Amino acid sequence: MSSASNSERLEGEPISLWVATGGTTDYPGPRGDVEVDVAVIGGGIAGLTTALTLKRAGRSVAVIETSKVGTGVTGHTTGKVTSLHRLAYTDLRDSHDADTARVYGQANEAAIRHIADVVAAEGIDCDFRTVANYTYAESDDALARVRAEAEFSTELGLPATFTADVPLPFPVKGAVRFDGQAQVHAVKYLQGLARAVNGDGSFVFEGTRATDIQEGSPCIVSLDGGIVRAHDVVVATNVPFGDQGLFDARCLAHRSYLVAAQVDDAPLDATFISVDEPMRSILTVAVDGRNYVLAGGEGHRVSESGDTAERYRRLTAFAREALGTGEIAYRWSTQDGIPLDGLPYVGLMSPTAKHVYVITGLRKWGLTNGTAAGLILADNITGRENPWAEVFNSNRVTPVASAKRLIGENLKVIATDLTSKLARHRDRAELAPGQGEVLETKGESTAVYKDAEGQLHAVSAICTHLGCTVEFNSADTTWDCPCHGSRFATDGSVIQGPAIDALQAKPVPWADVEEGAGAAGDATPAAD
Repeated sequence: MSSASNSERLEGEPISLWVATGGTTDYPGPRGDVEVDVAVIGGGIAGLTTALTLKRAGRSVAVIETSKVGTGVTGHTTGKVTSLHRLAYTDLRDSHDADTARVYGQANEAAIRHIADVVAAEGIDCDFRTVANYTYAESDDALARVRAEAEFSTELGLPATFTADVPLPFPVKGAVRFDGQAQVHAVKYLQGLARAVNGDGSFVFEGTRATDIQEGSPCIVSLDGGIVRAHDVVVATNVPFGDQGLFDARCLAHRSYLVAAQVDDAPLDATFISVDEPMRSILTVAVDGRNYVLAGGEGHRVSESGDTAERYRRLTAFAREALGTGEIAYRWSTQDGIPLDGLPYVGLMSPTAKHVYVITGLRKWGLTNGTAAGLILADNITGRENPWAEVFNSNRVTPVASAKRLIGENLKVIATDLTSKLARHRDRAELAPGQGEVLETKGESTAVYKDAEGQLHAVSAICTHLGCTVEFNSADTTWDCPCHGSRFATDGSVIQGPAIDALQAKPVPWADVEEGAGAAGDATPAAD
């Protein structure tokens, strides 16, 4: 992250295209205590798919969402609904085996069909359309890998072909193509799921934060304004709330970026992702009568430092030079958990849990992996066998696939935190509007931000998750933890976990000599 000034203006409104054009919802919080069969924490793709599938199976459900439906990780996706996840199948074959790769493909293909069926059955207006998806190669090395992916995917019974005919406006050597894929307006789809869930003894609660889970008969979910009693609880919050399974150590927190530019050309019936680095993800969409090209990439571990604004600029340059776009309309970022062994975690929260379930580690392909996960848990809870459950099992042990990476990635987290702490030595800074910096005063770390009006806002710089030091993200105007990916607004409020508690407000270190200095609590949280 960078605390440098954004002297060069970043193009685009800093909000997801889907969030900006999806409208909003207005589900109230609970009035008093609530009793249902299943409590679902998280109103994203995984939580709402689980909830609706359970409701259709005759269970009463309550979805508990801290913010608004669709404004979390799912609302910041590309909108691709596909089982072609770059080179996932040869990767899974090499790290696990062919049967594991086959099950993964079957689950994601079923997820595409499920989304299409739900859109039709519930009459959800979400711009769902069928497309082909391509993983393309620009170098000879990538071409060989693409050919292998196409060949192996065909052996697995997936809708794969190798092709040299790739409908992109720049030359590529070839691609693996999957037919029968789709794209969707992610926020509008989730809003449709929420409408189908709410009512007839089931609920969607927005603006409601879960603060504790007690497993028992029944389980008790404590809220910031009451409790929900349920036989079963599903935690589907991207990074698990009440993480008893140590998933923050078993997943790599990873950020990536998207820009969207309005164009005149009608959308292609295709979406794309590259094998070569830097990775680029491309799709075209029509939203509310306007056509857009989306370009994504610039992904990195949250522990990797870098200039966030420069990442947006590189994507903007790619969109303009390779795809022929003009001014960027929207820009946004997203953060996902990458499971260290390559497979999502779906099942009981821990080996000792009996009624608390988890969905996490959707490996940046949440629309299909999250849907498949919801179907798995609905089967688990209703006592039906599921053909994918063992491969996705949240308590699996895969030492060959993950042990070395588990040690290496967590050592990187420790090194990142130590480096961050040792680098802090200033007790005062001359900040321009839009800048933030972590300062050391009398042995305490304070995160100080100056807003556009010149007002200063200060909060503790110590992440409330495990005590790492946050860094300022100048492009998104957030305080980000480089260890496990927690994100905070400039007023200290939590944007994304695993942190649950806000950064505590503090006085500005030099407030006694700086006129107009303020404290946290009056800044507007970032939209992204």
